[in-house]
Amino acid sequence: MLPGPARKLLGRGKRAVAESGKTLAANVDRKRREAALPPNPKAPDSDIRLFVGPANFAGQGTTWARAAEKHLEGVKARNMQYAGGAYRFPADLEVERELLDDRVWQDRQVEYLTGGSYTHVLIEAGRPVFGTRFARNAVGDVKTLKEAGVNVGLVAHGSDVRLPSRHAETHEWSPFHERDDFFVRLEAQAKREGTLFNTFDGPTFVSTPDLLVDVPGAKWLPVVIEPERWANDQPVMERERPIVLHAPTNPRFKGTEYVEAAMQPLHDRGLIEYRRLTDIPSEEMPAAMAAADIVLEQFVLGPYSVTACEAMAAGRVVVVNVDEGVRKHVQSVTGRELPIVPADPTTIGAVVEQLVADREAARAVAVRGPEYVRAVHDGTMSSAVLGTWLKPAAS
Repeated sequence: MLPGPARKLLGRGKRAVAESGKTLAANVDRKRREAALPPNPKAPDSDIRLFVGPANFAGQGTTWARAAEKHLEGVKARNMQYAGGAYRFPADLEVERELLDDRVWQDRQVEYLTGGSYTHVLIEAGRPVFGTRFARNAVGDVKTLKEAGVNVGLVAHGSDVRLPSRHAETHEWSPFHERDDFFVRLEAQAKREGTLFNTFDGPTFVSTPDLLVDVPGAKWLPVVIEPERWANDQPVMERERPIVLHAPTNPRFKGTEYVEAAMQPLHDRGLIEYRRLTDIPSEEMPAAMAAADIVLEQFVLGPYSVTACEAMAAGRVVVVNVDEGVRKHVQSVTGRELPIVPADPTTIGAVVEQLVADREAARAVAVRGPEYVRAVHDGTMSSAVLGTWLKPAAS
């Protein structure tokens, strides 16, 4: 039998070998898992390298990235979205949700965004670009990126910062008057993200002007669409029964119950043909829009959305309950009057009847839509807003 000191030394040696074996096995497993991860897009080769993500709501992360590349010299961009959303849009990087909790993917993502590949990161909706590495919002991501010398900006899309309690106080038809579980969840989210946005010491943006109430220090970053994708030569307001289209992505946020209550009687009378579209693939929407005469967008929140921009680009008559503050902000920033017919839940039916009765006036509004979209929502104005931030570090 070995002496006591020798036995201890041998024991330590065995443990060291065992630990070394475990470390080696862990490293091999990690490399295997890294190799199995979907590849990241190659980072741009340019002076300003922008990364946008991870929400891509209505495809806006993608269109903002492409607009910056198109209109800003020396800027190239990539964007990211989580996989599995209700409406799928193109993106440079789509990350499966199960990877968001994966430490190997998180480590690689941190290295990808902080290792010099990107100079600027625009974080959407307060959602983390590093998955759940730090938290379920972007506070830790912001800190990590800034410590690595990356220039960070934040952009809000809507429910991420729109405070339901405030909205209910100021909007008669707000969808937040009922204090249900939905209200409680969104209230907590808006308070959390509102704190992030309103205490952030970098640039903040909002996709619609109504959100400036919730993020007063932000700049309006207009949503971007491709006008040529929606352009068509279909006449408007020439059918005996005009086609009235409503395509709600979220019926509660669009006031669909008020739309249906107002349109069904007009449809039954034979005055219009009412069509409600749900879950239609995005590639089919241009044809559906071109086939309509009047597009009813939203009547309870206050902004005008991507759908309204698409309908204006298509030369349709667009009816939306737009806040007066939004109209004034648009006019002051763009010098243009918003070519959208106003209506609220109590007047939708009467407004549509008037449009059918006075088709000349209806066509006069519709014809102004494509020009407005080309001036405000084709990416030129949005890239100019981003250009105030996307500058070399030396400047």
